Amino acid sequence: MRRRAPAPPAPLPQRHGVDPVRVRLPAGGTWATVREHLVERLTGAGAGVVDGMFDAGLVVGADGRSVAPDAPYRPGMFVWFHRELPAEVPVPFPLEVVHRDEHLVVADKPHFLATTPRGAHVAETALARLRRELGVPALTAAHRLDRLTAGLVLFTVRPEERGAYQTLFRDRRVRKEYEAIAPYDPSLVLPRTVRSRIVKERGVLTAREVPGEPNAVSRIELIEHRAADGLARYRLVPGTGQTHQLRVHMAALGVPILGDPLYPEVTGPGPAGDFRRPLQLLARSLEFTDPVTGADRRFRSGRVLAAWASPQDWAAGQ
Repeated sequence: MRRRAPAPPAPLPQRHGVDPVRVRLPAGGTWATVREHLVERLTGAGAGVVDGMFDAGLVVGADGRSVAPDAPYRPGMFVWFHRELPAEVPVPFPLEVVHRDEHLVVADKPHFLATTPRGAHVAETALARLRRELGVPALTAAHRLDRLTAGLVLFTVRPEERGAYQTLFRDRRVRKEYEAIAPYDPSLVLPRTVRSRIVKERGVLTAREVPGEPNAVSRIELIEHRAADGLARYRLVPGTGQTHQLRVHMAALGVPILGDPLYPEVTGPGPAGDFRRPLQLLARSLEFTDPVTGADRRFRSGRVLAAWASPQDWAAGQ
């Protein structure tokens, strides 16, 4: 099978730590011009927005020159442009760097901050923030952490090394340990390993367990519990990486994680700027053998989950 040629480097610089959008014109279409394709592809933007981009010379080719709206459509051609950044409410919590060297940046991400640009979260993401604050435009994420989950995220400094670190996560050669605050159930026998089949359909907010061969494995352990408020701290060790896996498994055990807006019931997103009662789930540690240096790596988050440290403030939504 013939391999597709790699994309040329972006001719546009980043803005606010965000890469320009790259579009490769596909084969098999009936578009006569580049404009026709972008109008159809960017249906959410509208023809007026696309025409405005062309008029302002904001759509460029690999040589960095503006592409004319009547430029003939050529399959395989690349064009770049910057998206209009959405209005974003800044996440008012620090993004702490726990480790930095010539290969890696490990950040301790706060709740509510997305890892990488996606959807309504673009400039207000961990990746864009770190690129701006550290002055490392080539920084990329080796994996993702849910926006509502706090804790450790690994970023790579050199583009040529990104694949090696991503492969660690793909091949499950990273030991990840999470911590969660949830109700205490004395009848729940722990520790235990939960195995089930989880599916997440595109466009559906929640994942769900279905019959079939297990594809999700989680080790659930009790760290400690309190009689005063009936809460407990749990150690969660995922053996697989299905979407929302830990949240689904905790809810299925009858001890849903505090602050979860999806499990066991969807309560809907809070208003923009409401950063109260974050999901009490923390990516506590990462351990692996570095594929580039061969060193044993171990990183640990210094964050404390609010529902455990300040239960009264948590209950009051402060």
